[in-house]
Amino acid sequence: MSVVQVVTAFPIPEHRAEVIAAFEAAIARVHSEPRVELYALLEGPDRLVMIEKYGSKQARSEHIKSAALADLRSALEGKLTSSLDAQVLVPHPAGTPPEGSAVTAREYPSTKSSPAREKGHRS
Repeated sequence: MSVVQVVTAFPIPEHRAEVIAAFEAAIARVHSEPRVELYALLEGPDRLVMIEKYGSKQARSEHIKSAALADLRSALEGKLTSSLDAQVLVPHPAGTPPEGSAVTAREYPSTKSSPAREKGHRS
């Protein structure tokens, strides 16, 4: 089953451009890692958010040990207001796939048991 992780970074305002450049460099490298399905940077006024999706727990484990991530962490030193906030999330089936899912329908543990799906609701 796919693994979704959301990582939030809060750059010190004067280092924002450097933090973005560090993420962009990591993205170029991580996209070539095996079983990386999504590795995308989103921007908010005070934060940067990485949405990551791996084909398996093993793929995520390999990414965590990768040189690309080590180099990213090194490049971010002293440029964030706090540590990176990384959250591994699990899908909550609701609505109709693919609209209500960060994973495909076949990856749901049981799409038939979703109360919203049984009632015909769309998220």
